[in-house]
Amino acid sequence: MIKNGYGKLLDFQVNGNDIVINYEHNKVFVSIIRSTIINFFVPLFRKERNSKAVENFETTHRKFEIKAIENGLEIITEKLVVKIFDYFKTDIYDKTGNLLCQDYRGEKAPFERRFSDYDLLAAEGHKTNANSDEKIYVVKKLEEDTYFYGLGERSGHLNKKGYHYVNWNTDNPAPHGETFDRLYKSIPFLIGIKKNISFGIFFDNHFETTFDMGRDNKDYYYFSAADGNLDYYFIYGPSVKEVVENYTKLTGTTPLPQLWTLGFQQCRWSYGSEARVMEIANSFRKREIPCDTIYLDIDYMDGYRVFTWNKEKFKNPHAMIEKLKSMGFKIVTIIDPGVKVDKGYKIYDEGLENDYFAKDNQGIVYRNEVWPGDSVYPDFLNSKTRSWWAKNQKIMTDYGVSGIWNDMNEPASFKGPLPDDVMFDNDGIPVMHKEAHNIYAHFMAKATYEGLKKETGKRPFIVTRAAYAGTQKYSTVWTGDNQSTWEHLRMSIPMLMNLGLSGIGFCGTDVGGFGHDCTSELLIRWVQMGTFTPLFRNHSAMGTRDQEPWAFDEKTEEINRQYIKLRYKLLPYIYDMMWQCNKTGAPLIRPLLFNYQADAETYELNYEFLCGDNILVAPVVEQGAKVRTLYLPKGDSWVDYWTGEIHEGGQYIIKNVPLDICPIYIKGGSVLPTYEVQNYVGEKEITKLTLQVYLTDENTSSTYNHYVDDGESFKYMVGEYSNYKIKVTNGEKVEIKLKVIDNNYKDSYKNFQFVFHNLKEKEVIINGETKAVDDKGKIVIIKP
Repeated sequence: MIKNGYGKLLDFQVNGNDIVINYEHNKVFVSIIRSTIINFFVPLFRKERNSKAVENFETTHRKFEIKAIENGLEIITEKLVVKIFDYFKTDIYDKTGNLLCQDYRGEKAPFERRFSDYDLLAAEGHKTNANSDEKIYVVKKLEEDTYFYGLGERSGHLNKKGYHYVNWNTDNPAPHGETFDRLYKSIPFLIGIKKNISFGIFFDNHFETTFDMGRDNKDYYYFSAADGNLDYYFIYGPSVKEVVENYTKLTGTTPLPQLWTLGFQQCRWSYGSEARVMEIANSFRKREIPCDTIYLDIDYMDGYRVFTWNKEKFKNPHAMIEKLKSMGFKIVTIIDPGVKVDKGYKIYDEGLENDYFAKDNQGIVYRNEVWPGDSVYPDFLNSKTRSWWAKNQKIMTDYGVSGIWNDMNEPASFKGPLPDDVMFDNDGIPVMHKEAHNIYAHFMAKATYEGLKKETGKRPFIVTRAAYAGTQKYSTVWTGDNQSTWEHLRMSIPMLMNLGLSGIGFCGTDVGGFGHDCTSELLIRWVQMGTFTPLFRNHSAMGTRDQEPWAFDEKTEEINRQYIKLRYKLLPYIYDMMWQCNKTGAPLIRPLLFNYQADAETYELNYEFLCGDNILVAPVVEQGAKVRTLYLPKGDSWVDYWTGEIHEGGQYIIKNVPLDICPIYIKGGSVLPTYEVQNYVGEKEITKLTLQVYLTDENTSSTYNHYVDDGESFKYMVGEYSNYKIKVTNGEKVEIKLKVIDNNYKDSYKNFQFVFHNLKEKEVIINGETKAVDDKGKIVIIKP
């Protein structure tokens, strides 16, 4: 609904896959995107759809029926029945008659908030949590057996029922807690599960928006916006997998990353000199702890001027980076949007001369303050500004920099937030800050992506703090300035799972925590969790204690080394899962419900997750814990990674968890490809792929696809890759079929080694030939 309503439904017209519904007071446009995706659009702010998330998406005519019904009309696709009535009340069913999503017919009735002296409350610094004004308000009936997920980076539990969130990218340095209703990213995409049927709602509005999942009233949930158009997509599953796949078809999937970006990464605010950077690099190699990436935070710059170097601390950046490259390290440098006001500084002068900066409402370049002091903000909504920013990436790549870290891009500001009426130029369309705010970082990431792609020809590696829906097409994300506390370790797990469900397939946290002082035990448990997350980066703040893997004692160092090496062992599996993510949107880190939706016991498991399809991880998140209770979903058996013990699914178990053990379980019947451990990606030529086969007492049949390409270029997009299909049948004997489906890339594999777990003296047949197995369950075969 909107404030002035719609009135009675008068008539409708059909034009291809678009339906125009005429009401007394408004027009509603309904588009059949697919048989499972319906778009509802009302041009309240601009006539055109102004999506910044849905780019280059083509719809073709879809088969559907439409007919008039009492007080409305009915649209029937192959999968859905949509009934639209007077006052734009809309109910959506699946083809079997299950009611999926129904507009609420009652009055808005949030619970009463009681105040006595409001001014005194505010003076003491308390927030009232009152609802903000909204021009758009869509309210849906909430049923008791509904669960909610998604909405990107959010504190709180996995299931978002009962929560209330605001989409307004916010840099809040206070320790994040469950009461935070906004953080750095705005992804207005909600997934619901009701009676084992899943659907999604993507509210494509980049003004400040609100999602309330039954906090205000248990009878309804709603989404609203301060301004803009009513533009939302209903996305039918019926599985969560299909909802995520369809959502990422709209907004884009995560590009396949360079292989090295999946290795271990080390960061600190700041490694502030060449000597300190080399000390860190030499320590990794001396201690044989694998690492691919070292970050440089703001102190590498000259007076915090972006695209510059402090030549006193880094006398010859190019030579330093070349030396690090010879050691296997890639350098990632931070770049903030704030450009220092400084005549004679190339970036400032060029931006001023070419009108690349945002302005105030009087047409004067707007200034605020960030790290460099008095600063101006590039107008990333303008394509000419983005092109200029993209070209500036060459400054960094010419030094040998391998990736860019975009920070402070909410945009952050030290002298109060940017006013709503700061003006941007969206290629001829004036846009106020209140509209531009949530997409500012999105377009900064896009400009950076295009620049790195052009200058290097490789898949760009960009890390961003702020984001909007669809930013996954351009950038990796991390969850911002967390704290070295057990609470934040716990919070990060559902946060990353919901980011994955929201299309952000390449995500991670600051392992060990950014602020506060980490402890040995906390770092160990966080590294154990981070081993299985897409972005695996240790990062800590200025003034906190050292947090590198060796910063505590020998035992801590050894356990950290053990898990970081495990990460490198699993790189081919993780890369396979990122390949799947690129194709279908399926995230690497995912809640158990993603694969086991039929098992309702998985719907609210906050502190365990799946790493891809075959690995279940239950991190230890309590200080001093000696045991860990965890759930194994039904439908599969599970093999304890450490002991080989087989557990039936559909039960809770208790696992002993000494400090060096993170509970890891492998799905029965599955295959895990592994590599020989390296100190960095590319250190060794990989001539042998080891396929770990996890058998159970049950008869199983499973298929696994292993993908390999050059690990850095875009040649895979034109088919230059190899795809190996491994089928495992476990019955009275074990039969393996290994073949190459796609063989357009000359990989370095010379042979394949099979390692069988729980073989129990069964006969093994590979591609029709009986093979002898050694006493460790190993077979080596020549490449097919």
